[in-house]
Amino acid sequence: MPKRAQAKTSKINRTAPVSSSLVERYCRGLAGWPRSWMGLEKDLPPGEELVACFRPFLEHLVGSDLSPKTIQRHVDNLWLLGGEIIRDLHHDPTLRKLPADRILHGVIGDDGGPLIHNGSEEEQSSLDSTCRKLHRFLTPHSARQPAAREKGAQTRVGDRQSRP
Repeated sequence: MPKRAQAKTSKINRTAPVSSSLVERYCRGLAGWPRSWMGLEKDLPPGEELVACFRPFLEHLVGSDLSPKTIQRHVDNLWLLGGEIIRDLHHDPTLRKLPADRILHGVIGDDGGPLIHNGSEEEQSSLDSTCRKLHRFLTPHSARQPAAREKGAQTRVGDRQSRP
């Protein structure tokens, strides 16, 4: 009697693409985020680039098995991250010459994200969690490096600041 071929389980992720309406449910007004961050008209282009950088991660989150509350927390933190990055452009105008993805990679890492202006410790912890998740999403596994920054210190794009 001939052997029957046994079906192999595919390791390819075949999840259906996430609809933009599902992303919009969590990210109401995503197209308006750049305008909400801007202080000056010249903030719009980098803001739009940031939204383009965030979109694949947002789609990943919405298509994940995370709870709606957790997804919404990450979405809110991405909005906060975008605002902090635009604020950094005002503190260091040379950053405007860099593409948004490079600025983004400069502020997030294995240890979290930028310091929140006037944020609580709980808000900072939540933002750091989202930034670590975004960093893992954007960084291929083979390219990840151990945290280069010392524990307890935080780097912003243009300078080095220690947490209180």
